[in-house]
Amino acid sequence: MSARNRRSIGAKPVSEEVALFPRRSVGALRVCLLYPNEYRVAMGNLGYQAVYEIFNLFPKIVCERAFLPERERRVRRGELRSFETGTRVSEFDILAFSVSFETDYLHIVGLLDAAGLPVWSHERQQGPLVIAGGAAVFLNPEPIAPFIDLFLIGEAEQMLPEFLEVLRDCGGAADRERVLLEATQHVSGCYVPKLYHPRYEGPHTVAVDFEAPAKPRVERRIVWNLDAFPTTTRVLAPDAVFGDMVLVEASRGCQWGCRFCAAGYMYRPLRHRSVQQLAAAVRAGLQHRHTIGLVGAEMASVPGVADLATLAAENGGRLSPSSMKADCITPQLARALAAGGTQSVTVAPEAGSERMRRVINKNLSEADILRAADLLVGEGVPDLKLYFMFGLPEERWEDVEAIAELVAKIRQTLISRDGRRSRVAKITVSANPFVPKPWTPFQWDAMMELPELRLRARRLERLLAAISGVRFDCESPREAFYQTLLSRGDRRTALFLVATYQAGNDWWGTIRSWARGDAHAAPWATALPPPHDYVHRTYEEDEILPWDFIDHHLSKQYLLAERRKARAGLQTPPCDTTTCRICGACPA
Repeated sequence: MSARNRRSIGAKPVSEEVALFPRRSVGALRVCLLYPNEYRVAMGNLGYQAVYEIFNLFPKIVCERAFLPERERRVRRGELRSFETGTRVSEFDILAFSVSFETDYLHIVGLLDAAGLPVWSHERQQGPLVIAGGAAVFLNPEPIAPFIDLFLIGEAEQMLPEFLEVLRDCGGAADRERVLLEATQHVSGCYVPKLYHPRYEGPHTVAVDFEAPAKPRVERRIVWNLDAFPTTTRVLAPDAVFGDMVLVEASRGCQWGCRFCAAGYMYRPLRHRSVQQLAAAVRAGLQHRHTIGLVGAEMASVPGVADLATLAAENGGRLSPSSMKADCITPQLARALAAGGTQSVTVAPEAGSERMRRVINKNLSEADILRAADLLVGEGVPDLKLYFMFGLPEERWEDVEAIAELVAKIRQTLISRDGRRSRVAKITVSANPFVPKPWTPFQWDAMMELPELRLRARRLERLLAAISGVRFDCESPREAFYQTLLSRGDRRTALFLVATYQAGNDWWGTIRSWARGDAHAAPWATALPPPHDYVHRTYEEDEILPWDFIDHHLSKQYLLAERRKARAGLQTPPCDTTTCRICGACPA
């Protein structure tokens, strides 16, 4: 790390150790990279840090950061300022949003307003060009399309420099029309919303018209050689989520094909970083933090992961992998994690019954789960975190009760051999309602109705309360409704976001006014179908979906075949990227 920043967020001082920092350069283009959430969340996001580095390494670009003001700190309109120099955000040439989660779409409205800019892109004839990228917009950018001048759809490492070259060739962002047209023609993955005109009938998208030089499909960009772009923490921020760690990205994509999982499909095909690069990143990271957070969709199957855990332990640190698939946890990995002092490991059975795990294509047996728990705790990892979902397609009441039954079996497995005490200190069960996501086999499926979800959550809570040493967390069904609305929404849901912001971010009250059809309380809602049509409607298999214009190189027929296999309880083997070309993600 090469420099230290001492700034403040509101009245709170913030100290950072930074591997790069904005260079002062005459004639440089000024970019403000905004994360639509608070500082602590933003700086715990590895993708945001990676984009910050890409911008600042490009010649004649100076990139600073800005964040959602903390709740207790009000910012007058036009007074949102950059973190590094306190410059008004409206004075930058480019505003770039990095968006990881749909629920942060609302904060984009707030940040644009705090910057003193019109929220709707068609009203911004002057001022900075507003662009956006990130995981959420890979899936479905339409709910925020009316706010954004240009999206970059896909992984940024190659695409973002291509866009910056276009920007440089255009002499900067002053001639925004020229920049937008040139980028559309020369940067694959570039999406300019104003060139696309969806047509609707009720809840359905019936057609999408587009203007030249736009193309019918926008290609989602991916990086084939991850080793060419090492991705680790570049700004050590103690006040951030994961501020006690150096994060290291191990892979993108996932071979298991869980039918509900957006990350497993949007990042296809699976790509690993080399063991050599990861080992070097672990060694480097341990010079700054005791803990290395290994990031990716599923970490137990990463080649060499047990050796990395051993390396961390031998150098006085520990490896903290994100969620691990139970049947991939080996004795060596469990031993190495415990040797490093790992206190908690996350395992995601996702469903309690064998039947439901076949439906969602988890490829995981009860015996695998019990064996993994016994291995981890037997080697000395005291706490387990278990992730489940409920309200899944094809779920029955006995499948919900099976979650508690499985947890009870795990607890019983972990009773010490003398039968008097448990070898595990705590089991945390996190259960969340199913949210249908674009580009998955369950994208057509409805979210379960709220009253039914509440009944299932309460039943699960009662059953788990009877098991000693178990803590239960559950996402509110209302929050799942909100997330589904934005996950499956079309361009018209931008009206809902603006109305919610004007209502003091009261998204549930705004949804209720919309659902009642109260033209006096919600005149904007007359232009939209009811919210339930986005959330509780099963989409027709042959209808145009709002996100269909993105080319993820995934065959829709493949996704439909996986959906039908789910109905039949049939599993699909893990991806073999060396031979299989069925889904379309791998080049022929």
